[in-house]
Amino acid sequence: MNPVFLSLVSGVFIGGAAGQLGSLMLGRRMALVAGPLGHLTLPGIALALLFGFDVSLGAFPFVIGGVVLIWLLELRTKLPIEALTALVFASGVAIAFVLLPIEQAEAALVGDISRTSARGAALSVAGSLAVAGVVWRAYPRLVLGNISEDLAAVEGIDVRRYDLLYLLMIAVIVALGVKMVGGLLTAALVAIPPAASRNVTRSLRQYALGATAIGAGSAVLGILVSELSGYAAGPLIVLVSAAIFLLTVPFAR
Repeated sequence: MNPVFLSLVSGVFIGGAAGQLGSLMLGRRMALVAGPLGHLTLPGIALALLFGFDVSLGAFPFVIGGVVLIWLLELRTKLPIEALTALVFASGVAIAFVLLPIEQAEAALVGDISRTSARGAALSVAGSLAVAGVVWRAYPRLVLGNISEDLAAVEGIDVRRYDLLYLLMIAVIVALGVKMVGGLLTAALVAIPPAASRNVTRSLRQYALGATAIGAGSAVLGILVSELSGYAAGPLIVLVSAAIFLLTVPFAR
């Protein structure tokens, strides 16, 4: 099957799901948490590159294990989640640079979606649809938790359970996103599309759908520019997304 087509399919679904999830993370001031979690995938990416299997499969156990560890530490220590994330991701980065051959560092840091296989594309589509479905179903509860945890508890929402669900969805998107933009740029996938969408939308529904569309569109344009120019797709996807954000700034209120 055409590698460009597989890359585009993967990019549309990962970018769209990341934008949708980012619309929650931006409101909670957690968009940058995806960056440290992206770094946490580096040991898994290193192992995937060393042994020749899909980088998302390598990333999954490390990022999900890291998320569960962060959640447990938060319950135990009551430290801010940002501090715990930094602690865990620093350990992950150190392990990665012990394992990763320097000649393969670029693929780990900025991604290489052009190498997507049919199996990898199927994994990307399935994972992205799962995240999008879970987030859409839980969206009202997650938004209420973002506004006020006390109010959510009064409404009978198990805040801790939804916090874990929320972190796991971030972990899945990060693990999928490293294929597209590498471990270094994952925060951009969940931060920039919702920021652009917020500038031009007027309702919560429009905001979430706009972030989804901008995430998917940025991925398509970035991959196509990569094919035409020969530059790496990951950074180009981020640059396209940033350009769209700048275009929306005049319309912000």
